Amino acid sequence: MAPRITRIRRATARDAKRLTRLVRNSRAYEGPYASMVAGYRVGPDYIEAHRVFVAVDAVDDRPLGFYSLVLEPPELDLMFVADAAQGLGIGRLLVAHLREQAREAGITGVRVVAHPPAEGFYLSVGGERTGTERANPPAVMWDRPELVLPVGHSED
Repeated sequence: MAPRITRIRRATARDAKRLTRLVRNSRAYEGPYASMVAGYRVGPDYIEAHRVFVAVDAVDDRPLGFYSLVLEPPELDLMFVADAAQGLGIGRLLVAHLREQAREAGITGVRVVAHPPAEGFYLSVGGERTGTERANPPAVMWDRPELVLPVGHSED
């Protein structure tokens, strides 16, 4: 079901369980990637310590996606869009919001180490491939594309 109106707000500790569920249920992490999110937790402590923003349906506050931006050094730590919200522009909305947050902080580029199937999305929103983050077993068993999202322009 398409959201009627989407808004982005700062995540709160009360969002922790719903964001954890969004990560663990992501179809993007099925098959060989399942182990990466199997025990993953977006805890209240993480939300309170980081710049986490959630896109919600403005009518029922249902989370449609979220991201976490680290300012020093500038990096996208997490970005997930709910399976039911895929293809609705939520990811693009989150990236535009991330860019505005980074711009306000004086940052001109944000590093992204992408989930391999998500590389095309990041390229489509202006990400530029900068290299490869090598596998780091047992935490991450596969190489991942490294990109930078430029944030110095207002055309987003």
